[in-house]
Amino acid sequence: MNFYKYHGLGNDYIVLDPQEFAEEITGGYIRRICHRNCGIGSDGILFGPLPDKSGVPALRIFNPDGSEAEKSGNGLRIFARYLYDSGRVSQEPFLIATRGGTVTARVLESGRSVSVEMGNVSFESTQIPVSGAKREVINETLKAGDETLTFCAATIGNPHCVIIKSEISADQTRRLGPRIETHPLFPNRTNVQFVKIMDKGNIAVQIWERGAGYTLASGSSASAAAAVARRLDLCSRDITVHMPGGELDIRIGNDYSISMTGPVTRIAEGRMHPELLEQPETE
Repeated sequence: MNFYKYHGLGNDYIVLDPQEFAEEITGGYIRRICHRNCGIGSDGILFGPLPDKSGVPALRIFNPDGSEAEKSGNGLRIFARYLYDSGRVSQEPFLIATRGGTVTARVLESGRSVSVEMGNVSFESTQIPVSGAKREVINETLKAGDETLTFCAATIGNPHCVIIKSEISADQTRRLGPRIETHPLFPNRTNVQFVKIMDKGNIAVQIWERGAGYTLASGSSASAAAAVARRLDLCSRDITVHMPGGELDIRIGNDYSISMTGPVTRIAEGRMHPELLEQPETE
């Protein structure tokens, strides 16, 4: 069973092609493969391309805990690079279907960089979703442990909770992220971003990813954070998002449409031994 491993700014994914993976994909298999000590190790699984009724290559995205994500910006860039590397697409724009919507991708620099039209960000509670009456979720408050935090919520096909702070850190994100991810306000759980405004064209972001934990970079998180910064009139339409793993360029269009461009690195390819999938799960 072949696998292909890539990373986007330190956010690493394993691509499993259904044509080469003989087993039915399950949460147990995902957890074993993603395990950093007992498996190959990754921040998630990209399972595709799958046939789509429209002829568009479809992608399923799995978190390392076995749950399924609607959309992932880094995952989409990586999958686009995989399609290019395997000869399925050229450097012309092409479509990818996800649970969070269909996006347009374009491979640049012979695969070293990929641009994705991520879709439109919405701040509307029923679309994210956020509990309570239908509304734009802007500058509301929630309790995380003993702390009261002001947040905005957004979706770009998957849920995000964005918190603007004067200072941000990995320790803060690791401490508060899991409390916010599972907060009752978010019935489907949520991704969490702590954001520092650097200037009109730059923001710094620390990320707690739903189902994955502390993450060096995330394309959908960068998109949501940039959209919130723009919605609050703290930044311009062109924003460089600085994350621990590196930078993404975000361009915000009309109706908060998002274009994201960033690097992809090919790490390895190989074959999984069946023994990996047979072993008992390890915490």
